[in-house]
Amino acid sequence: MSGNAELHAVTGAFGFTGRYIARRLINVGKRVRALIGRDRPNPFGDRIEVARLQFNDFRALVDSLKGAAVLYNTYWVRFNYGEITFERAVQNSKTLIRAAEEAGVRRLVHISVTNPSEDSPLPYFRGKALVERAIRNSSLSYGIIRPTVLFGEGDILLNNIAYFLRRFPIFVVPGKGDYQLQPVFVDDVAALAVEVGERTDNFILDAVGPEVFTFAELVHLIKDTVGSGAKIVHAPPSLTMLCIWALNRFVNDIVLTREELEGLMANLLVSNQPPTCPTRFSEWLRQNAERIGLHYASELKRHFSH
Repeated sequence: MSGNAELHAVTGAFGFTGRYIARRLINVGKRVRALIGRDRPNPFGDRIEVARLQFNDFRALVDSLKGAAVLYNTYWVRFNYGEITFERAVQNSKTLIRAAEEAGVRRLVHISVTNPSEDSPLPYFRGKALVERAIRNSSLSYGIIRPTVLFGEGDILLNNIAYFLRRFPIFVVPGKGDYQLQPVFVDDVAALAVEVGERTDNFILDAVGPEVFTFAELVHLIKDTVGSGAKIVHAPPSLTMLCIWALNRFVNDIVLTREELEGLMANLLVSNQPPTCPTRFSEWLRQNAERIGLHYASELKRHFSH
């Protein structure tokens, strides 16, 4: 890689979405700097620079961004856990935006979520909306990408649905299961992010795949594709959360939160915009049927273990 190549920085470049973005940037000849919050295996070796994502040291954060033309931000949290809260994530994001401004970053590509709202009762979607407002009010050129539920190698939610379908005789669907979601392939989102990084105009775009499923349809599709013999039953959301509490203890993780279930049942993981990403979940699932759900993907081990 040429030392004269343009430098792009990626938060969470060793994680899920960030890893796909970093790989695409490397493949098109960019210098890439990974901003990481904790030690994780580096899948890129010496093809990538590494710096710490130090929200508590503003000068160090500015220094880690100096020289970068574009910052791709995938930083967020799934739920409150100990000192890691949505409120803190919003403040950290605002600190990152100010550091990017001071460091002279030209453009920010931010990974948000579909249907954020500052009026939302759900802290995930409310926090995302607050960060978007901070970006719009900044001096940075920006592109905000709003994905629905991501799938691909390394994802947690859909992988774990397959895991439980493979290993348990019963799978519980909350309520009627008629609420919708619109899966999007993580590498399609990464390709969109890299494309957006080359633009100069400010805009917001949903990143959504071409297929929309009800939750019940999605579970049945995964069940049939992986050859599960599990019986799918429906239960009230409150009873479902009791089952999830038991699963949490079984896998020593947080499988799903009540707020996440509320967001899913409120149809917040589907877009009213035309599809922007081409990969069909049904086709990807068929091609990866022998691998998906073989192992449980732990949120706590991935993001909170040391």
